[in-house]
Amino acid sequence: MKFKPKSLLILVIMLGVGLAPMAGLSAAEKSKTKTVSTSSKAKSARPPAKKASAVNSKAKSAAAKAPAAKKTAAKPGKKKANVNKTAAVRSDAPSDGRLAVQSGSALVVEQSGGGTLYQKNVDAVVPIASITKLMTAMVVLDGAPDLHANIAIGDEDVDYLRGSRSRLHVGASMTRETALLLALMSSENRAAHALARHYPAGEQAFIAAMNAKARALGMVDTHFEDPTGLTSNNVSTAQDLVKMVRAAHRYPLIREFSTTPEATVEIAGQPLEFHNTNPLVKSASWDVGLSKTGYIHEAGKCLVMQARVAGKPVVIVLLDSAGRLTRVGDANRIRRWMENTYAMHKYAAPVDHAAAELPGRLVAIRHTGDML
Repeated sequence: MKFKPKSLLILVIMLGVGLAPMAGLSAAEKSKTKTVSTSSKAKSARPPAKKASAVNSKAKSAAAKAPAAKKTAAKPGKKKANVNKTAAVRSDAPSDGRLAVQSGSALVVEQSGGGTLYQKNVDAVVPIASITKLMTAMVVLDGAPDLHANIAIGDEDVDYLRGSRSRLHVGASMTRETALLLALMSSENRAAHALARHYPAGEQAFIAAMNAKARALGMVDTHFEDPTGLTSNNVSTAQDLVKMVRAAHRYPLIREFSTTPEATVEIAGQPLEFHNTNPLVKSASWDVGLSKTGYIHEAGKCLVMQARVAGKPVVIVLLDSAGRLTRVGDANRIRRWMENTYAMHKYAAPVDHAAAELPGRLVAIRHTGDML
């Protein structure tokens, strides 16, 4: 079939018009295919994005948990600090009025016969060791002896029961006053025994006088069998010993000798230095008016004192303390407790009766009263 040039031109134009949509469709298809492909790629890329999102979520969760964990971790530390603070307060001056005393028996009373400030096992009958020597000194002085007369240390004064040591050798001579000083200040057993042995009616009469004086003072649970306290049969209670300390405090020489920090005594031409067995008598923190320590295995460490604490004269009895420093530690705890307690009472705001109905304030007022 032959085409004329004009007809050929028309055919070409028609074919061009028909190809144009096809070309456009192809481009659109290509574009669509590209879009789908990109979307597919995007879709296939989503899981990693989701994974990243999960990681971020975990990170956020971890970050959210981290402060909580930190806060939780901080709580035990904070609690511990509070506990330590409370413990520190209680060891010095407990705000709730309680006092941690380690001695087996303890009693703190006003010397004038007022109220009991602290008590623990006050009726327990226990050995009292060299606290005995306070009674020994009273019985010696009650006999109004010549304090300047010489007495000698004999073999009878040597401790064969426990084998305690002494620098007062057999045959050593001293005045009765010196023997009394050493018995009270340094708890010298040979000096105390020699004083009883040189009693006008003899040692057994001396021990009988000790028990008679105990009964006269109302010490119903007290018994003595020797003048030194080396025997565990010398027993008493904290309640009874308060009576003995009050009575002994009336003797000026007992007050002076029992609180003398140290002394140099000449024995057989040799100067010997003796020290007080209670270190508190030379402490600037204490005003001690009478003191006596004691120790044997059955009694533990013992200490009795008359002292002025927080401006108040008190009697302190500590029996059956374990450890070398427990009785001194207990005495210091009592002093700090009293000083803080009375200071709180002294500076406490006066009671506002109109506001006293408030629970918090009412409790505070009651606690202030309880601590006294």
